[in-house]
Amino acid sequence: MSQTAYRWIVVAAGGLMGCVAMGALFALPVLLTPMAEATGWSRTGISSAMTIGFLAMALTSMGWGALSDRYGARPVVMAGAALFAASLFLASRAPSLLVFQFCFGGLVGGAVAAFFAPMMATVTGWFTTQRSLAVSLVSAGMGLAPVTMSPLVASLIQTNDWRTVLAILALIVSAVNIPTALLLRPPPRQEESAVKMQEGPSDDMTVREALTSLPFLVLVATNFFCCATHSGPIFHTVSYAELCGLTTIVAVSIYSVEGIAGLFGRIGFGVMGDRFGAKRVLVAGLLAQAFGALGYFFAHELLQFYTVAVIFGFIYAGIMPLYAVLIRENFPMKMMGTIMGGTGMAGSLGMASGPLLGGWIFDTTGGYGALYITSFAFGLMAFAISMTFRPFPNAAQTPSVAR
Repeated sequence: MSQTAYRWIVVAAGGLMGCVAMGALFALPVLLTPMAEATGWSRTGISSAMTIGFLAMALTSMGWGALSDRYGARPVVMAGAALFAASLFLASRAPSLLVFQFCFGGLVGGAVAAFFAPMMATVTGWFTTQRSLAVSLVSAGMGLAPVTMSPLVASLIQTNDWRTVLAILALIVSAVNIPTALLLRPPPRQEESAVKMQEGPSDDMTVREALTSLPFLVLVATNFFCCATHSGPIFHTVSYAELCGLTTIVAVSIYSVEGIAGLFGRIGFGVMGDRFGAKRVLVAGLLAQAFGALGYFFAHELLQFYTVAVIFGFIYAGIMPLYAVLIRENFPMKMMGTIMGGTGMAGSLGMASGPLLGGWIFDTTGGYGALYITSFAFGLMAFAISMTFRPFPNAAQTPSVAR
């Protein structure tokens, strides 16, 4: 098979593994109410496991990325998949909230980071054209999790306890992600040499120079507030809808609608990024995301939830792959995993804010209204910071042309 054809196999593998990984990670919002009822643990305590998970992702993202720079994505992703499955099983056996927070938060969160920076770095290395579309398709696979994995978890919890559901998810991760990782291959070197004079700074740039550069720092700050914007609405939408009188299955369907909209958003924003430039599309999307998050404040009935889910899902999912494109256009391929891990660290810290903040707001006020207002403020901050991004002088100034 030619390199041009095989690069799409790499994209498909990344999308599949991302779907399973994200589906297993975001099983917790679906299991939140059943776990609270079965164990007597507080919603804040259970939600904190997700917060700890995102903190663990933040601490390990750059490490996984640096390992992929040195050893390649295949062994790194396989090791992460094995650790992820084992951690899910340990979480299913947790005898106390503290142990659950350690297993699901610390171990699962640390392991799942192995799928993102290494995978995105590999995909961007395979493409010199249609790059925004490629990373968006990988992200679209991750976005299928609410459409596939979340309904599966909702169905399983109807006939099984939460411990059995997590054990089943561990088995699925082992059966799917470990063998799929074997499809990953290093990007062809000639692709890098053919474009390095046209895209991004010289290969002489050191990792230290990259990590202290203004473009990197702006991307880090933008990604933090961007993820803080959508973290709370993503994690707490199911619980909020249940408070509004919807059943668990119906509430999860809102999550699924959001996921379907996100699938189209990833592809749509990817096409727009290739045509108009990643930065321009990202900035506009960040502003729209802020208002999309605020929309949940006004949703109380199923049709209203569906309407906001379509808009919000389309936008927040669409803008996320554009960070990888901006990184590839501004930094050498040799450090892609490290740089993407660094921005992923910031995103994970932003994501960590939502579960804990939403749980605290609910326990304090008895509702989620203040969460959506806070998310709106975070969104405006992400937009304002993104406006200050300036590429390196010799980075690509025009979007790639599909061939």
